[in-house]
Amino acid sequence: MIFPPVEGAEDGIVAIGGDLSSERLLLAYHCGIFPWYSKEEPIIWHSPAERFILMLDNLHISKSMKRVLNSNRFSITFDADFSFVIKQCAAVERKNQDGTWITNEMIDAYLELHNLGYAHSVEVWKDEKIVGGLYGVSLGKVFFAESMFHTESNTSKIALIKLVALLKQKDFHFLDAQVHTTHVESLGAKNIARKKFMELLQQGLKDKTWKGNWTGY
Repeated sequence: MIFPPVEGAEDGIVAIGGDLSSERLLLAYHCGIFPWYSKEEPIIWHSPAERFILMLDNLHISKSMKRVLNSNRFSITFDADFSFVIKQCAAVERKNQDGTWITNEMIDAYLELHNLGYAHSVEVWKDEKIVGGLYGVSLGKVFFAESMFHTESNTSKIALIKLVALLKQKDFHFLDAQVHTTHVESLGAKNIARKKFMELLQQGLKDKTWKGNWTGY
């Protein structure tokens, strides 16, 4: 099982087809590739010419976000309800998108990665209800953030901020947000060239993966 070199990816597309087995997904992440496709399409494997990443020390928290964080209105958990989080992310309506890229096939695949200890979720709670969160994949000292949601203002940002704090505690190198969003840009993420991303990725993958359930952190 191999992927073509990412350097030859036209329009960021490395390959089309295959499956979402855990083995193939983990290989893809190791190669700087991620799946992104719609319900009626075959599986499309991407490695954009520019990669959107957050170096953990570059996290920017605005004064207004600091007030939200200090309000103690929300509590945070890790891996408390991965299934709920990914399904909420799938249900989010996104601008300029017809439907969701998080298909049922995708949900099943990432649930399996979660069961294997590679995929993780962050939950933001208010009054015993999850009102925001995100999920992604952890390999080596790199976290690949896949998607986020919120049903209350700022709660997806809270999830990301709290995740970064944990990643820094565990000496992670950076968070890969894949493609540009103004939402994550406001927290300090930047586009970098694919070549530079691949260099950073190879460095980050030299360390042992923190596998297992992150509940309790």
